[in-house]
Amino acid sequence: MELAPFGPAHAATVAGWPASAEEVVMWCGRRDFPVPARTVTDWQEDQDVRAYVLVDGDGPAVPVGYGELWLDAEEDEVELARLIVAPGHRGKGLGRTLARGLLAHALATGHADVFLRVHPDNDRALRCYEGAGFAPVDAELAASWNAAQPVAYRWLRHDAGSR
Repeated sequence: MELAPFGPAHAATVAGWPASAEEVVMWCGRRDFPVPARTVTDWQEDQDVRAYVLVDGDGPAVPVGYGELWLDAEEDEVELARLIVAPGHRGKGLGRTLARGLLAHALATGHADVFLRVHPDNDRALRCYEGAGFAPVDAELAASWNAAQPVAYRWLRHDAGSR
């Protein structure tokens, strides 16, 4: 498995991975289901977004995961965002592989802080990200970050002391 830059040809595939409106909310906070491919390509218009697909290295490059880095030079931070694994590949540790790959790219940017947010009802993703080296931020900090958010996300920061 390796990370490759996202290309517009991947948009329809990635947009088709959520199986329900609830899964769309957990993935990207949107309410439209199914997700239009154009939505995924539109996310790439922000110059501070770097999107990747996790591809299976055996045979043709088939995307099995997707995720983004949101770079914020002013705050000297990177957020991992919109991580998703293709339905037929879930439960095999690829979420952790995807998170670790994105983390490596985030650390390579040289920004001081790397974090992500998890929908409060997404316990499976929370366990995945904790296994990839992220730890919950302080409750006060999370509350301040959630003040402008539509839900009370669980915020995690990369723990440099973990693997």
